[in-house]
Amino acid sequence: MKITDTAVKRPVFAIVVNLLLLTFGIVAFTMLPLREYPDIETPIVSVSTNYTGASSEVVEAKITQVLENRISGIEGIKSINSSSRNGRSNITIEFNIDRDIDAAANDVRERVSRALDSLPEQVRPPEVSKSNSDESPIAWFVLNSETMNTLQLSDYAQRFIVDRIAVVDGVSNVRIGGERQYAMKIWLDRRAMAARGITSSDIEQCLEVKMWSYQRVKSNHWTETSPFVSLAATKHSKILPT
Repeated sequence: MKITDTAVKRPVFAIVVNLLLLTFGIVAFTMLPLREYPDIETPIVSVSTNYTGASSEVVEAKITQVLENRISGIEGIKSINSSSRNGRSNITIEFNIDRDIDAAANDVRERVSRALDSLPEQVRPPEVSKSNSDESPIAWFVLNSETMNTLQLSDYAQRFIVDRIAVVDGVSNVRIGGERQYAMKIWLDRRAMAARGITSSDIEQCLEVKMWSYQRVKSNHWTETSPFVSLAATKHSKILPT
């Protein structure tokens, strides 16, 4: 009753209090955090493997398919998506929503460890990590130069910038977009090959065995494009040792 009596006897005071409460409510509502997706731990595990210098066909045959065959037997898998490009293999395994993400990651890590003997010796150990809905690039940095071409910019970014950004707290990984790498072109002498009874496939296989990595080169001339390179920083995600 005291509150009612005070509000009746002092209407101005009551109005001011109500306005303050309304103002605080509006401010609190505008400061509520919003998310595009619910804050849940999606049972998704990714496997990334680097095979420096190998073409996408070699990566697909010797890494991606080998790992997929080993991983496909794990219980509770909903889908497996993979991509193979020059020098890198990425496999994303999505599990059923009721699957424990830690147990799923441990199962994937165990299967990947068993497959190490089947991978080429020069392949770096695969990285098994738990993915989440926030693991999209949070920052892009564009490098442009009037004195360096794309090859030189890529080399500069790899040598001096990537490592510095990678050690920042909360950064999971840094990748370079539009990167160009140095490659070696080999012109074959058809007459010499015919005289020795060898084919281009024989030379290709020899280069693979000797670990002279190759890239398929088109016969047309390659033209240098606009010299710019971009870097993407991604939020931290736990990487499990293999």
